[in-house]
Amino acid sequence: MLRLFQSLHGNGAPTDKPQHLIELRNVVKAYETDAGDFLALKGINLTIDQGEFVGIIGKSGSGKSTLINMLTGIDRPTSGEIYINKTGIHRFDEGQMARWRGRNQGVIFQFFQLLPTLTVIENVMLPMDFCNMYNPRQRQERAMHLLELVDVAAQAHKLPTQISGGQQQRVAIARALANDPPMVMADEPTGNLDSRTARQVFALFEKLVAEGKTFLMVTHDDDLAKQVTRTIVIADGEIVNEWLVKALPTLSQELLVRVTRQLQAKNYAPG
Repeated sequence: MLRLFQSLHGNGAPTDKPQHLIELRNVVKAYETDAGDFLALKGINLTIDQGEFVGIIGKSGSGKSTLINMLTGIDRPTSGEIYINKTGIHRFDEGQMARWRGRNQGVIFQFFQLLPTLTVIENVMLPMDFCNMYNPRQRQERAMHLLELVDVAAQAHKLPTQISGGQQQRVAIARALANDPPMVMADEPTGNLDSRTARQVFALFEKLVAEGKTFLMVTHDDDLAKQVTRTIVIADGEIVNEWLVKALPTLSQELLVRVTRQLQAKNYAPG
């Protein structure tokens, strides 16, 4: 199955010109420790197309969060190249990366990362302020609309410490959507939620994908991992497996044709 996805998504030797929405080319991330260099990522080659809902799973310390940090530019690769929408983000300095990320990606953190001195609505407006998106009135209207979307509009003028953890996570999701980014990256977005709230949040993610957004989600939740359209398994800093989960009907027409042709002579068992 891994070979099938490598042929479909180009996970072998990459070409010079980026062909996919997201391309990682031989990405290595090493950290210096007292015991010597620790390789968190070991030559990752990966491609993701527009509109995919990708789950990234693996044990603690496998490299999942490091991979998300590479894709968001929160951390930089030791070596290798990262292209998103044909832009080499590995070349950006910190300021360039922050500006680019603000307009192109929504990031959902496991522990929310809301600013405690700002109200809920001010936290959601912050990315719009930073990127100078919309006029001041539109920012407030959009922030309230997003809070309504995640069902926390009643908490708009409270501080983060005055609302529950589940509500804080919903606010973090609204903030990630503030600038209507085409891509959303989420690191354990349901890890601190009860099962009911987690299902509601995941349903919202599915809605965003159905509207055309590309979504990458790190998760420990096996049930959620079975509901995305594609799952990537990481172990010891390497991609060791990947598979289709929701199967062929969820794929784009172009990818569906390519998968069908390749599967004509293959036996395919999801997961």
